[in-house]
Amino acid sequence: MAAQLLAHEVSDLCLGKPPLTSLSISATIGDALTALQTSEDTHISIWTCNHHHSVADEIIINDCRCVGKICMVDIICYLCKQDNLLSPSSALMSSVSVLLSHVPGGVVRHVEPSASLMEAIDLIIQGVQNLIVPIKSTSNHFKRKQLRQYPSIAPTTHTGGREYCWLTQEDVIWFLLSSIGLFSPTAANSIESLGIITTEILTVNYHSPASKAVDAILTSLADQTSVAVINDEGVLIGEISPSTLAYCDEMVAAAITTLSAGDLMAYIDCGGPPEDIIKVVEARLKEKNLNGMLEDFAIYSSGIPFCSNSSSSDEESTSSPTTTRSGRYNRSGRYSARIMRRAEAIVCHPRSSLVAVMIQATAHRVGYVWVVEEDGSVVGIVRFSGMLEVFREHLECMMTDEDV
Repeated sequence: MAAQLLAHEVSDLCLGKPPLTSLSISATIGDALTALQTSEDTHISIWTCNHHHSVADEIIINDCRCVGKICMVDIICYLCKQDNLLSPSSALMSSVSVLLSHVPGGVVRHVEPSASLMEAIDLIIQGVQNLIVPIKSTSNHFKRKQLRQYPSIAPTTHTGGREYCWLTQEDVIWFLLSSIGLFSPTAANSIESLGIITTEILTVNYHSPASKAVDAILTSLADQTSVAVINDEGVLIGEISPSTLAYCDEMVAAAITTLSAGDLMAYIDCGGPPEDIIKVVEARLKEKNLNGMLEDFAIYSSGIPFCSNSSSSDEESTSSPTTTRSGRYNRSGRYSARIMRRAEAIVCHPRSSLVAVMIQATAHRVGYVWVVEEDGSVVGIVRFSGMLEVFREHLECMMTDEDV
């Protein structure tokens, strides 16, 4: 049975996956922002492509590589830097390369469609977040239409029109969950007994300035986790999650700069920030003389939801995004039909079973679940990568037993 499962190749997991939204590394952060606002995905892949042409203008040497990925969280945290707060518009003119992760080995990796499931699991355990897989080219009418409407976006043209998709930790977990019966009784064991609770976690006090959490937010983005918001007794109140921030607009940087961690949670909650908190942000921006940020914030707060609303009606879900007076998209129309979480943390207990935690994480579209005691105090966190280590060990034992 293990051999049958491991016989699957990564191409089997790519069925139905859409082609990547890609952008050249020569693009600006502003280009990336526009691409994110008009994309169905929360992440944009960044590429370097060297095309050398012959006299007949035929490509003779091609080298297209995905060198990383960025999301709205990268842009938000970049705008939170002191120099960029003074002039957000100037910051958006910087090269998109400044946002790329400098994790050794990178967070993305090219693999062939014939790569095995075990290879994919090994790479993810080693820290790779996205596996880049070539797929058959498809008719992409939407992309051509998007380019006509937004000529400032200049996506990378890959060799021969080749297209790619990427596989995530979540894709692999879903695939294993579909065959969870093969992992009995391991899947029924508690996460505590399996030893996959990570006790080193990122936290910020509820009353602390949210600006103190910027570095932690970037770290949690790289680790695919979150920042726990706790009170003085260590009780989990909520979280500041990259998964939530990725659905927000770049002006959340103004809120991070001016609010406490607790108020920021209310600000990024679904449905948009409360009016009284918006006024607090504006007043504090004025106090700090952040006039450039204040001007942009005033435009956005006049009519754009800062976070997509998961409770939108079906009519709103299917409607086209509308252009605001700032010339940028209102993202709520595009994302309202997608699963979206609030700032409330997803939790389990040390005695929760592995399969139960897997179902929790996949249901809420996150790669982790907080582990708390009965009194709400934080014990640690369980990540997809830890789960995959358990499954890999189980598969190795199954293979050994079958060989015997």
